[in-house]
Amino acid sequence: MDFKQIITGIYDEVKASAPDGKVSDYIPELAKVEPDKFGIALITTKGSTFSIGDVEEKFSIQSIAKVFLLSLAFSIRGDSLWERVNVEPSGNPFNSVVQLEYEKGKPRNPLINPGAHVLSDILLTELNDPYEAFLQFVRKITGTRSIDFNEKVAKSEKNLGYRNASLINLMKSYGNIENHIDAVLDFYFHICSVEMTCEQLAKAFLPYANLAQPFDFAGVTLTRSQIKRINAIMLMCGFYDESGEFAFKVGLPGKSGIGGGIVAINPKQFSVATWSPRINKKGNSIFGMRALEMLTTRTEDSIF
Repeated sequence: MDFKQIITGIYDEVKASAPDGKVSDYIPELAKVEPDKFGIALITTKGSTFSIGDVEEKFSIQSIAKVFLLSLAFSIRGDSLWERVNVEPSGNPFNSVVQLEYEKGKPRNPLINPGAHVLSDILLTELNDPYEAFLQFVRKITGTRSIDFNEKVAKSEKNLGYRNASLINLMKSYGNIENHIDAVLDFYFHICSVEMTCEQLAKAFLPYANLAQPFDFAGVTLTRSQIKRINAIMLMCGFYDESGEFAFKVGLPGKSGIGGGIVAINPKQFSVATWSPRINKKGNSIFGMRALEMLTTRTEDSIF
């Protein structure tokens, strides 16, 4: 398949379309990003890379980092993890207090905010230095030692983190948070502040696509069965309350972030990352969603 021609054609067509959406502004540091950046990077399981646009510029991956958080927690706790977090699509915004209260403090899935708070709490309990362990895992899986937290972004999120604090307080009242609320918040905000390029992000998700290879990075080991379950969660829950539409239009497991990044995988074939900071009301990149729908349409290939 001529991925170079396909990716180039998609980029040119999407880039030429009218701008839509806006940069996330409820986190002040993200509001400073140039809105018209756009990049696509695709890496096959055979090692070929195809990229175009702003693929070497770092951006805040935000909620995409929840997949790495899930990988660490799942590797440590195994199936007992699901005693504290469910695996169902939310159908509601990623920071819904109403849904969390209705379900008595057990988050619907690991990829919405309260789910990631529980994962953060678990790593704070299990690891001596969860910050370093998280960074070492991400650096190893990307093959890039320069991956790091953005302290300005983390501080910006923390200064306005009232809704996240309310979610953690609610779960604490139900006994589903073990550590101090401020400690969980600080770790969570740092996780979301991690910066990567499109190419680094595509490389980081390649092991989730390449099921034939052992998954072992910086001591984080996952079985093929566990990877399949993470991929299933990404398909059902990776795009907030727009996950069903992404599965319907694109048909690949993936994860988005309000920084404008999207990453998706086609098992045994490739991983692909896009970045365009203009997001829709659901929190997903408009150009990214459009580009990935065109990708599976033009390749005539998805998981279905």
